[in-house]
Amino acid sequence: MASEEQQGSRGSERDQPPLFVVENLHVAPVPERGDDAVPADILKGIDLTIRAGEIHALMGPNGSGKSTLASTLLGSPEYQVTSGRIVFKGDDITDWGPDVRGKAGMFLAFQYPQEIPGVSVLNFLRQALSARKGIELSMLELRLAIMEWMDRLEMDPSFADRYLNEGFSGGEKKRNEILQMAILEPEIAILDETDSGLDIDALRVVAKGIKEVCSARPELGVLAITHYQRLLDMLEPDVVHVLIDGRIVETGGPELAARLEAEGYDAWR
Repeated sequence: MASEEQQGSRGSERDQPPLFVVENLHVAPVPERGDDAVPADILKGIDLTIRAGEIHALMGPNGSGKSTLASTLLGSPEYQVTSGRIVFKGDDITDWGPDVRGKAGMFLAFQYPQEIPGVSVLNFLRQALSARKGIELSMLELRLAIMEWMDRLEMDPSFADRYLNEGFSGGEKKRNEILQMAILEPEIAILDETDSGLDIDALRVVAKGIKEVCSARPELGVLAITHYQRLLDMLEPDVVHVLIDGRIVETGGPELAARLEAEGYDAWR
């Protein structure tokens, strides 16, 4: 459970307007060029409210729409909102592009982080930080800034000079995503199956890193999308949602994740 200090901070935030709201969201794939068929909605009326400092978990089986939701929330051009809206800090961002959302303080940790040959981790962070906050740090200043977080995430300092995700193991890629989240200081972080493909040791390091980022920035809102309870055992979310066939069919506390682990998703189908 969260500490008394964390609970007090979260409690005070509940009196503030929600940080992030999804209202009756319907989403379909963008049809391919020349295809006149109207694609069916994948998401069929998602409602979700995240307040500053809250950790939410979204669980669901394969094909339930989890990654579609994550991609849509960050403005992926592969999906179109057919109805409903997305509100961030009181602004309707439904039509905002991914770059605008990122600059405004939204962050997505990808399920499958992409390799970017020729761009070092350090250079990528420098460019991203400049776009996010308009801060032009020198390479030395940035290197000093990330050393503490690399140590917390058990990353070898030499990774700062390696090309982004090139030759990284699955665990190293996910740790690098959490490093980005720590340095860029978003206000809402969407973690798309961050535990995917991790062994128990890598999962422990990544979960510890997420918790430390949340501890350093208690106003951060988090939506963790996952299949499994094992990540949630470490993150201790405030709210758990069950997504089945494009709809959130139940919302509850951490005990809901334990029930899912015991009963599976068939009880909600």
